[in-house]
Amino acid sequence: MDMSTPQIAVLRQNIHGLSADDYATALRDRLPDADITVAQTPDDERDLLESAPIATGFSLGEAQIERATNLDLFACVYAGVGHLPLETFENQEIAVTNASGVHGPNIAEYVIGAILSHVRRFKQAWRQQERGSWQSFPARELNGSTVTVVGLGAIGTSVVDRLDPFGVDTLGVRYTPAKGGPTDEVVGFDEIHNALARTDYLVLACPLTDETRGLIDSDALLTLPTDAVLVNIARGGVVDTDALVSALQSNRIGGATLDVTDPEPLPGDHPLWDFENVTITPHNAGHTPDYYERTAEILAGNVERYRSGNTEFENRVV
Repeated sequence: MDMSTPQIAVLRQNIHGLSADDYATALRDRLPDADITVAQTPDDERDLLESAPIATGFSLGEAQIERATNLDLFACVYAGVGHLPLETFENQEIAVTNASGVHGPNIAEYVIGAILSHVRRFKQAWRQQERGSWQSFPARELNGSTVTVVGLGAIGTSVVDRLDPFGVDTLGVRYTPAKGGPTDEVVGFDEIHNALARTDYLVLACPLTDETRGLIDSDALLTLPTDAVLVNIARGGVVDTDALVSALQSNRIGGATLDVTDPEPLPGDHPLWDFENVTITPHNAGHTPDYYERTAEILAGNVERYRSGNTEFENRVV
């Protein structure tokens, strides 16, 4: 195998309205001498996986992995890899990378927009505009507020960076507070109530794990100030939905913007749809026309490492 011109199999995929051909174009721009082939059918995928040392897509099943006898690297185009049979990859000695970091700019913009929408009460303005009602209403100011970010990975860090010009105090919550972070203060999950008690805007940007499932429960919501606003771009299961509904019904929280819910999709008759101080989007905070540009950048760097025999790939998870 000529590692100087590696074969890369681009598997069938469609993300954010972008096709596998878009991804292949971004890869060819960065790797003009690589042999990049896009699979159009399941048969194409089977044939490519039997020969290609590098494949990229959102998923590979166990049977596909076992047939991919020449595969050295699978570049997952998702940040999360919980859907992949990682043990099978490991048993077959196939490295796996993810797309961690590609969502930083776009999701951070979503969070800033969500916070400002609550601060300036844009939803109230939209309702009045629909009625043709010219009526002044009070609003808040973000300056001087405290924003708590739970999870200080690529997305959480991007959120904090974009908050910098707004004159806010920032608190970070992470598994290992000794690592520090971009926030003014960092605490562990064991001190989350200390952070919640000081929070005006709570941003959830953590993965869903055994520790974070139901993290924002009735007790956590009781600790939050009654005018605090929740922004969830993590996973729906990080929040106890019934507890959130109860807090909203009792005016024990100022409002919420939810890009993720539990359950998801959220049923049309769910009570969360009915609150005037809740904004819900259909898990599309991560949408960006630059998605494949960013994933291609990660893979192109890893292909260069592969060429040189370096297996310390960026975003390696297996």
